Amino acid sequence: MFKEFYVFDGAIPKKAIIRNYTVDDFDELIRVQQESFPPPFPSELWWNKQQLQNHVTLFPEGALCVEIEGVICGSMTGLRVDFDPEHPNHTWEQITDNGYISNHVDTGNTLYIVDICVSPKYRTYGLGKWLMQSMYEVVVHLGIDRLLGGGRISGYHRYADSLSADHYIEKVLSGELKDPVITFLLRCGRSPVHLIDNYLEDDESHNYGLLMEWKNPFLEQK
Repeated sequence: MFKEFYVFDGAIPKKAIIRNYTVDDFDELIRVQQESFPPPFPSELWWNKQQLQNHVTLFPEGALCVEIEGVICGSMTGLRVDFDPEHPNHTWEQITDNGYISNHVDTGNTLYIVDICVSPKYRTYGLGKWLMQSMYEVVVHLGIDRLLGGGRISGYHRYADSLSADHYIEKVLSGELKDPVITFLLRCGRSPVHLIDNYLEDDESHNYGLLMEWKNPFLEQK
């Protein structure tokens, strides 16, 4: 993939590019992770070069980055898996092989999102949504059934004493509450599928993840 478009810094247009990342980008991608997930986020959870090598080797179509004026400022990574909607429970670590994606299936029916991040100083440009739309294009191009991923319910810790996770999601979907991650994914066109307990180790989400999908509109849905 390679596409050029304009984003805006206030009223000033700036050229942006979304493309597949390569070995030459690894240091910059790790820098973006460091900026996006600063301490106390554990540094061992930032991308390492072996994970990135697997991404560009096993499924290069699912390894995207965005740059503005030649500076990489965000990335998004996926793999293909065979997903059974009748058995939706899994953990992030299981389905992504802890980010190494060695379980990628070339013929998998689902493009599963491993990670999306944007450097904080570029978050007013709408780059996360541009990356998501670009991954939808990968789904269509490859004829995959759906895009799927687990969203952190990162605002839940503020309400966990008074609301169950299911009730919290209901309030986000009704518009009574906004969640930094789930509301963003809704704005990107993703739809809730299933709430998973112990999806990932995350204090803010109390370890929950909301599985959310985007179905390929050019395929007959089963």
